[in-house]
Amino acid sequence: MSFHHAHVNVAICAPSRSIIATGLYGHHSGCFGFNKLPKKIPTVFGTFQENGYLTGVLGKVSHSTTDPDFEWDFAQDYAELNAGRSPQKYYEYTSEFLSRCRKENKPFYFMVNSHDPHRPFHNPAKANKLWSTPSKIYSPQDVIVPSYLSDLPEVREELSYYYNSVRRLDDTVGKVLQALDQSGFANQTLVVFITDNGSAFPFAKANTYLASTKTALLARGPGVIKPNSVDREHFVANIDFFPTFMEATGLPIPAGLDGRSLMALFRGEKQSGREFVFTQIDYTIGGPAKPMRCIQNKEYGYIFNAFSDGQFAYKNNNEGRSFKAMQAKGKSDPKIQARVDMFRHRVVQEFYDLQNDPGCTQNLIDSPDHTQRIAEFQKRLRNWMISTDDHSLPAFDARNNPRKLALEVANYPKLANRGQPERSVRQKASK
Repeated sequence: MSFHHAHVNVAICAPSRSIIATGLYGHHSGCFGFNKLPKKIPTVFGTFQENGYLTGVLGKVSHSTTDPDFEWDFAQDYAELNAGRSPQKYYEYTSEFLSRCRKENKPFYFMVNSHDPHRPFHNPAKANKLWSTPSKIYSPQDVIVPSYLSDLPEVREELSYYYNSVRRLDDTVGKVLQALDQSGFANQTLVVFITDNGSAFPFAKANTYLASTKTALLARGPGVIKPNSVDREHFVANIDFFPTFMEATGLPIPAGLDGRSLMALFRGEKQSGREFVFTQIDYTIGGPAKPMRCIQNKEYGYIFNAFSDGQFAYKNNNEGRSFKAMQAKGKSDPKIQARVDMFRHRVVQEFYDLQNDPGCTQNLIDSPDHTQRIAEFQKRLRNWMISTDDHSLPAFDARNNPRKLALEVANYPKLANRGQPERSVRQKASK
């Protein structure tokens, strides 16, 4: 089953995975950046392990281990997986883990994380010898330049490298599913595929635009999900994974989760209350808080950027050659320069017609034709903030008062801890 309206709630790797682990928004769990949980609460992997499941993880181990005290039964990371870019290594370690599950006669929770298509992308001219070559190599002429980027030669070239990395991700998924098929567990296993954020380009990853959070979400559940089915109606997100996995396996769903089980949708049923999705950013890698909140439905998207004051320059590590090319071209092209300025400084509020402008290039926040609709989205977003104890609520209420807004952002909650290095591995000794 594929979902046309699937999102991640945070378009950055570690906080996105924390939402999968806890079933709570970052401000609800206390894990709203590159930090670990500041308090003991249920996690997906902890709950499964406590109930006799073997827990395994491949790649992105630290980013996936939200609870700093948790130890996986099986874990292999960056180096063992040839920088997380070897489909064959994923096949071998998947086979090893599933063989252990068979030997110990235990069910499993297995989180497989490719390091593709994370930067650095696959540039055929400068490819690392340890990395596998994707099964297809793309050229700049093969790509479709999204509207939020400028169609420049450098942008096309970098997008082609990104396509290569996406292809190698596809290769990896295929090898993992091959190992699952060969294990004999395929007919008993719910398989869910999702990304942890949008592509690592300006106006996508580490933001709250449509391109930041919209994701491929594919699910396969023998005996439950009808093959080749498509959901074009419901908004779903990784906030829903924890309750989904509990219902799928018959385990109790912890009280107080922010998400809802997807099992009814897997069966082809309808669910009310899935007309909107809420997404957020609190912290990116390094620097002060950069609070963003967004509400979207099929037609429109509203964004609140608490950090925007006209002076602060927003940066992240996803700009690459594409943004440098846009900066250079902007010196002679006012339209491109306007996009560069928007990326760097934003405005406090943004509103987009997602049907006609999915790239979010025309901000309609001051359009008199949308005044009532904007007010409705603001009200819904505020109600969500209240219901989830969002620490951004005081800043949102000060959105029209620049001085007070700046004070609220300056007093924004600090991260409880900075987490562990990405390449660390915690796992139990094999029995």
